[in-house]
Amino acid sequence: MKEVFFILLCLHIAGGGLGLLMGTLILFLRKGDRNHRKLGLLFYGGMCLAGATSLVMAVLHPNYFLFIVGIFTLYMNLSAKRYLRFKKKGQEAQLLDYVISTFMLVFGIVFIAFGIYLLIQAKNFGIVFLVFGSIGLRFVWQDYQFQQSGYSIRLAWLSQHIQRMMGTYIASLTAFLVVNSSIFPHFIPSFVFWLLPGFIVGPLIGRFVKKYTQKA
Repeated sequence: MKEVFFILLCLHIAGGGLGLLMGTLILFLRKGDRNHRKLGLLFYGGMCLAGATSLVMAVLHPNYFLFIVGIFTLYMNLSAKRYLRFKKKGQEAQLLDYVISTFMLVFGIVFIAFGIYLLIQAKNFGIVFLVFGSIGLRFVWQDYQFQQSGYSIRLAWLSQHIQRMMGTYIASLTAFLVVNSSIFPHFIPSFVFWLLPGFIVGPLIGRFVKKYTQKA
């Protein structure tokens, strides 16, 4: 079992490292060209590997950190890729799209409920569950709105793709900071490393959405 876990850990580090590197490059390079698409595929593949291995490792050795990152990364990454289909007119949601949304809906509710439970127990880590659960449910609601619109909202696919890929990048940066939190001053609460990437990178999401949806 130790050997299996070690292999999974190596795959997780490789996928997460690739995703973090490619995601950082994408932030600073021109969007929409051939290089962007190539780097985007590498980012997508790396984060799928990181997310999937997180869930398996979290089952083998129960770990809040791996579980939250795995759930959030897989949903954001998979749904971001699925939204690219709607660039072509006439597309409709398929069974996989509903499965992905339901997946996040269930765990979003679980995260919020468990976060409240932890706060009642005076454990600040409950804040992390509340934040990630709320963000997940917000995106599920956007999935529902897009489906109800008949997939006809102009450039909604592009807005959702940008938001979710950026969300996946935030997850990878969060994982990096949490794993390496020991190099920072010990008086910083652990939940800060979970929430800091969102506060730093989050504002860029609205900026990129506005810039590229207006340009398209």
